[in-house]
Amino acid sequence: MAQIVKRAYKYRFYPTPGQAEELARTFGCVRLVYNKALEERTRAYTMEGRRVSYVESSAALTEWKRSGDYDFLFEVSSVPLQQALRHLQAAFANFFAKRARYPTFKSRKKARASAEYTRSAFRWRDGTLTLAKMDTPLDIVWSRPLPQTAEPSTVTVSRDAAGRWFVSILAEEKITPLAPAEQSVGVDAGITALAALSTGEKIVNPRPERRDRRRLAKAQRALARKAKGSTNRAKARLTVARVHARITDRRRDHLHKVTTRLVRENQVIAVEDLTVRNMVKNHSLARAVSDASWRELRSMLEYKAAWYGRALVAVDRWFPSSRLCSRCGTLQEEMPLNVREWTCACGAVHDRDVNAAKNVLAAGLAES
Repeated sequence: MAQIVKRAYKYRFYPTPGQAEELARTFGCVRLVYNKALEERTRAYTMEGRRVSYVESSAALTEWKRSGDYDFLFEVSSVPLQQALRHLQAAFANFFAKRARYPTFKSRKKARASAEYTRSAFRWRDGTLTLAKMDTPLDIVWSRPLPQTAEPSTVTVSRDAAGRWFVSILAEEKITPLAPAEQSVGVDAGITALAALSTGEKIVNPRPERRDRRRLAKAQRALARKAKGSTNRAKARLTVARVHARITDRRRDHLHKVTTRLVRENQVIAVEDLTVRNMVKNHSLARAVSDASWRELRSMLEYKAAWYGRALVAVDRWFPSSRLCSRCGTLQEEMPLNVREWTCACGAVHDRDVNAAKNVLAAGLAES
């Protein structure tokens, strides 16, 4: 049965000089409103022990505009400013629910600047998108078509550290689950191989950061030699950001291909419930773990499985998948990381990662 989901479509666009100036002004106003509201809420919380609501912050924004000190806030659309207050409200809600840390101030030098427009602040007509305070539509590169039935509800415009402009269009879409699959698979995340499957297959890890490490190091050395505050330093910083953007794009593209394939081919996908946050504290493995991006792999599997009618099962992180023989069930006392292949007393010869994936699948099927 088809389900209605909210799905974001991200595209690159090329603003005119006037549009770029308007968006840069909007980004600055969004940052100012967010920081000023955070400052006021922090003062009320620390000095008076009082929580400030979104309604109070919105009323304060109106007063700031009328005070005469912030007249320039009238020059941009009011919707992104209100959305900034809503995002701050959500950040405080997560903090008080102990799901996140205390909100922090937005930096002027932040790598990514963004502004969010709701339906009343943009016009979507005949496949063109025009934002409030703009006379011409955005020059969007439609790398993939937006579904004809999709009606955009929110538009987020952003500029990354590499100077690229993106627009993310959130729309409701009807997604039909895939036909039931006969296969199920266990996935053991790794570093040498991105993932070992219970079928015996190992998915290659392209290691995008490692491949571009020399180029990145060269760009970072050039940046370190430039005088602070100089134009050449700004150019060198942009070069470093472009290398990072290339690494990120290649990594995300590979993860999308892998996760889409796993979801299409398997009805049940069993994975280990890894605590990546703790694993990156190991300085010997942090760089390799971050390059593999296990957390993003898990996140993609979660929402794609939910969309297409698949089951994703997370096996307890303390389950001894590597030390357990997948044939007879014998548990080995220890299994050092340098042991990649071992022989059980029953005579079975195991590849460490494939054996772990088989055990993860068995545990996942038992739980589901």
